[in-house]
Amino acid sequence: MITSSISRSLTVAPAIPLLADRAYERIKHDIITCAIAPGTEISEPQLCTHYRLGKAPVRMALIRLVHDALVRAIPRRGYRVTPVTLKDIHDVFELRLMLEPAAARMAAGKVDAPQLRVLDDACRAGYQPNDAKSITRFLDANEAFHVAIAQATGNQRLATMIAQLHEQMTRLLHLGLGLRNRSQEMQHEHRTLVKALARGDGETAERISREQIEAARNMVLSAIMTSSMVMNLVITGEED
Repeated sequence: MITSSISRSLTVAPAIPLLADRAYERIKHDIITCAIAPGTEISEPQLCTHYRLGKAPVRMALIRLVHDALVRAIPRRGYRVTPVTLKDIHDVFELRLMLEPAAARMAAGKVDAPQLRVLDDACRAGYQPNDAKSITRFLDANEAFHVAIAQATGNQRLATMIAQLHEQMTRLLHLGLGLRNRSQEMQHEHRTLVKALARGDGETAERISREQIEAARNMVLSAIMTSSMVMNLVITGEED
């Protein structure tokens, strides 16, 4: 009897972390893609019902999402998806301007140019508004392009920080890109950057990287300021 009980425990125990990983990935995906809008209040029972998962994996997933700053705990009420603010946007682009041009300089002569060209082609394919999957593919390719450059520096911490910055941008971009087709505006002129990186021209790569980030910042801010829908979703008050 004791042996049977131990055996059952050993069988069940490994399943909880696996289910927690699944819960984390599914909830995080829906937050990042704005299927769960910024500022939305959520609760464990609600998430358990929606994702058909038990309390333990959902609770573990929420702990990780709090650590990621994607949700915040509200005492006696549950959780709230972290709002996205204009200050967040300014902060993210400010950090990108600090890190990515320097990474481009460091990566010059070290990148896998064919890989970057494949990723650039995926970006140029664009996306369809109101099609979350095509927007996700577009943004994933763009993020992979920039992270690949950072990884070529050999500094994994730098690559991780740049990946996190792009992930933090994703929610806002999902909102903005879903309003209308901005493919033409977001046609990434990555190829000049790839050429500079491939020939080992760090100075030019750094300049091009900075120019592209500044152009992206202007495009994003313009989209926000001209869309009442995005303004209403992005600009929120302090937490209760």
